[in-house]
Amino acid sequence: MANDRGLALVIALLAMLLLSALGLALVLNTAVEGLVAGNFRAAQEALFAADAGIELTIADLQTVPDWNVILRGERQSTFADGSPGGSRTLSDGTAIDLTQATNMLNCGHAAACSVDEMSSATAERPWGANNPRWNLYAYGPLNAVVSTGTINSSMYVAVWVADDQSENDDDPTMDGASQTNPGSGVIVVRAQAFGPRATHKVLEATVARSWTGQAADEVRILSWRELR
Repeated sequence: MANDRGLALVIALLAMLLLSALGLALVLNTAVEGLVAGNFRAAQEALFAADAGIELTIADLQTVPDWNVILRGERQSTFADGSPGGSRTLSDGTAIDLTQATNMLNCGHAAACSVDEMSSATAERPWGANNPRWNLYAYGPLNAVVSTGTINSSMYVAVWVADDQSENDDDPTMDGASQTNPGSGVIVVRAQAFGPRATHKVLEATVARSWTGQAADEVRILSWRELR
């Protein structure tokens, strides 16, 4: 009888251990599913934020008579939370550096870019003298896009503008058309959304506008894509 009681105790302990393991597995599975859902939601929010940056910039471009001032970095959007560079702190306490982000686009490293580096043909930038010279144009927290405070988002949006690389004039600071130079102009808009836990989405749109004398057509989107 004593042996039977000992065996029953062992079986009870094993059963408790098994139930505890199953309970722990359920808790871990629930936690993982919560993290996956949260990451998916953040990724979708970042994608919508980047798209909002594209749309905001296109609306701004419609009001600028000469896109060349943007390509030369002489003009920024009214959607800007300070000088076009430096560090910004996200809602989770992490930081992004807009100057370094611009340098990464223009020459592939965080340090300042030389003219020769920006004009060098590489695998990522094979157009040489016609490589895009990205200038930061619009940047700020997404919830500051409208003054009503109705947007509740943790995303930070930055938008860069550059000349279209297919324009073979060897001058990435000059667009093909303006109010004083009738014709068609094409530029590229790249928006990046940054969020908590390293959430990051990038969209790029190629847009065009034609000038006929003193009047300009509506800005139209030629292409739109997500970059990975």
